[in-house]
Amino acid sequence: MAGSIQTVYILCAAAGGTVLVAQTVMLLFGHGADADHADVPHDIGSATSGEVHEADSGMSLLSVRTIAAFLAFFGLAGWAGERAGWGTLPTLAAALGAGSVMLLAVAWLFSLQRKLSAQGNLEPARAVGMTARVYLRIPAANSGKGKIHVVVQGRTAELAAFTKHANSIDTGAEVRVVRQVTADTFEVEPIV
Repeated sequence: MAGSIQTVYILCAAAGGTVLVAQTVMLLFGHGADADHADVPHDIGSATSGEVHEADSGMSLLSVRTIAAFLAFFGLAGWAGERAGWGTLPTLAAALGAGSVMLLAVAWLFSLQRKLSAQGNLEPARAVGMTARVYLRIPAANSGKGKIHVVVQGRTAELAAFTKHANSIDTGAEVRVVRQVTADTFEVEPIV
């Protein structure tokens, strides 16, 4: 009887450990994304693309990772208890305890990891009202486009710009972004 219980512990440890190692290797090579993230929307990178998944904010106790961790540590603790000569009940209690602790630990760690997600999309509309520097000369009276550099969301963005001002705005001049006309074109005015 003791041999068959020890075999169960070894099989649990091997199965759980194999899944954990396989998932770790897949994550290292970029193949371990969650299934709900595999269906990428066509407008990826926009503010409304749905890249932040609010449904993932809870702690998921039953996932492949948590069950694999439970099996691996249940099996290891049970196998260690059998090898140490513990009785059946203390070994089973230790195995269940170790497996449960690891199930909860892995679930908690992945719930923390999901909270780290951030939307890194640049929203050019936030440039309106900000001061920018002309990168390529902006022709006068809306007769063509130039380029500006503006700091938006903590990073420098290069955006197309035009002006309704009577004079062209030279490279290096400071301007104020008045309004957004298209997704990447803005009206600017010189700062006097």
